[in-house]
Parts: sequence; structure tokens; C-alpha cells
Amino acid sequence: MFQRAHFQVLANRLKEPRKFIQVITGPRQVGKTTLVHQLSAALTIPYFFVSADAVSLGSNIWLKEQWDMARFKMDKENAQEFILIIDEIQKINQWSETVKLLWDEDGRAHRNLKLIILGSSRLLIQKGLTESLAGRFELLHMGHWSFAEMEAAFGFTVDDYCWYGGYPGSASLIGDENRWKEYVLNALIETSISKDILMLTRIDKPALMKKLFELGCLYSGQILSFTKMIGQLQDAGNTTTLSHYLNLLDTAGLLSGIEKYSGDIIRKRSSSPKFQVHNTALISAQLSKNKIEIKEEPASWGRMVESAIGAHLLNATLNNKMNLFYWREKNEEVDFVVEKNGELIALEVKSAGGTSLKGLKALSDAFPVKKIILVGDAGIPVKEFLKINPLELF
Repeated sequence: MFQRAHFQVLANRLKEPRKFIQVITGPRQVGKTTLVHQLSAALTIPYFFVSADAVSLGSNIWLKEQWDMARFKMDKENAQEFILIIDEIQKINQWSETVKLLWDEDGRAHRNLKLIILGSSRLLIQKGLTESLAGRFELLHMGHWSFAEMEAAFGFTVDDYCWYGGYPGSASLIGDENRWKEYVLNALIETSISKDILMLTRIDKPALMKKLFELGCLYSGQILSFTKMIGQLQDAGNTTTLSHYLNLLDTAGLLSGIEKYSGDIIRKRSSSPKFQVHNTALISAQLSKNKIEIKEEPASWGRMVESAIGAHLLNATLNNKMNLFYWREKNEEVDFVVEKNGELIALEVKSAGGTSLKGLKALSDAFPVKKIILVGDAGIPVKEFLKINPLELF
């Protein structure tokens, strides 16, 4: 049983009297559906699972039909409580309004029908929640699998994790790297972009979004201004378009643009982003070289390790109310700055050699840094750091 923390949180919530809709979001192929099946079986509460993945867009009639079926099953079994699980809810047009109507109907009828909804498009899920379901839901985000989980489930080494990332569904394919890459490219990357972004959001330049994703993976761990991006992308439009597309890629659990820490919200938002993948598999699957070849190039392997550290930190921010930044001023730079409740932790990754602390010192001189952490040969070993919950750093 993996994603144990999520399992226990959800189990505790479902044991309580019916009060909130349970909403689970997260990228594709991280085990959301598996989790709810395991949970429902463990709780021994009757449940009905349906998926909107194959439903035509705009068919909220389907949603009403499934809800009525759950009510029928509950009555037929004379159950005191019942769980309705709806996967890929964002595929249903105006889903949140329909859910609100039906949820409130059950409340007035004192029907103890509990609801779990799952979705891989965090942007569209949150939009529906804030527009129609305020005060009626609890949100749980499932991120990519951690190194500790991949090690326990599949025997991954730390090098395996830095290269193959945290997709449990692809773990059985790593013995044939070409096959593994095809799976990640087609079943994960292409599906996430085409189904979670392009089909559900108006994108005027889909080819540009895909090129931006490829560029971001190539430059993961590096700072690149939107102006420079325009110079590297054909038909790039303007900086507003690129910023919007990068935000959509982030909400799909693919690629983020980390902002510069400045202590000033306006300046943060106007900074050049530092590309950061949510999962290192998104980088390595697009490279022509294999793991052995990249490991023979210290600089290239160092970027993979730094991206693994960044992905570990980025995924931790989604449930723990932390913020992730980088910092740079003139020639001085710090790889990552984690902020929680106004407290700062500065992290520098030194996996490819080098022990210069000038950037960390400059940051500490400019801002009240609570803690400085070196990850790599000169500090906490990469394997050990990837097993730490970043929340525990504070």
C-alpha cells in the first residue's frame, strides 16, 4: 500500500458523518484510482465507481444518471452509508453545478451518500470548486511518487529515481529503456497534454505549447526569461501567452516555472522563471542518450539530480502550504528557496562537484534565512534528502 499518508487521511474523513465532498486531484498515472479502490475495499462500505473518461464532453445528463444509480444501489442494499466515486470529473460540462444540486438534494433527504471525485486537471477542478462548491468540499492532492515509495515498491536505487522518476506504471519497463521511453512519451506526456489541457481548455497555439514543454524539459533547472523563450520558439506570440501556457503545464503536473524569491510579490511575478519538471521521467524520456551515457557526463547527470531534488520539493508544496522559489542577484544564485509562514530555507545542490557558498551567503545577507542546506557530497547525501519530507525541514 503506497501513498499511505493520503490513504489514511481519506480513510479518516470517510469514517466521519457525511459532511464534505472529498476531492482528489493529481497528475495521470500516480495511483488516484487505485487508492480509492483499495480504500473502499478496506472500509467495507458499499461503493459505486464510474469514470467520465469516455463520456462525450458536455454530457452532465450522464452524471445525473450515475448518481441515481448510486442511490438505487444504496436503497437496494439497505445500506446505512454508501460511497459514490466519480473519476475524471472535469470531463463533464458544468459538473460542479450538477454536483452541488445533487449533493444538496441528498442532504435535505438525510441520505448518507458520500462522494469522492477525482480529476487529473487541477486547474479545472479547482475552478469548479471555487465557483459552485465553496464550503462543501475537502481537497487532497496526490503528487508524483517519492523516492521512498519507488524504492519500497520497485527496488529503485537513487540513480534509478533520478533518471526514471516517480511514475509507478512505468517501473516494470525500465529493463528496456527504449520501450520505457515510448510509454512515457505516448501514455503519459501526450495523453496529459492532449486530454488534460488541449481538450478541456482553449489553446490557440497547441504546437507552441508542446514546444514550450519540450524546451522546459531541456532546460529544467535553468532560468530562462520569456523574452529568450520567444527567441527559441517559432510563432511564440507574446510573453503573456507563454506564461499562460506554462501555468497550464504546471496544473497538469508536467512543468513548472519557479519564480525568483524577492520578498516582494510583484517582483516575484515579474521574474524570469526557472524551469522545473514535476517528474524527471519527463526529461529522460525525451533524450536520445540513455542512463549510462548521461551518467558519464557529470554536468548532464548533475542537472538530472538537481531536477530530482527540485521535483521532490515542488511536489511537497502542493499539500503543505509551502512555496518554492529560486534566488539570483547579479552573479550569485541559490538553487532553491523554500518558504513557509514567512520562514526561509535555502538549498544548494552540489552533486556534480564544487562547494562554493557565495550564493547562500549573499542570500543570507539579503534576507533572514532560517536554515541553509547543502545536498550532495558536501552535505546531506542525495539518497537521504530524497527520503526527507520537506515539511520537516522547518
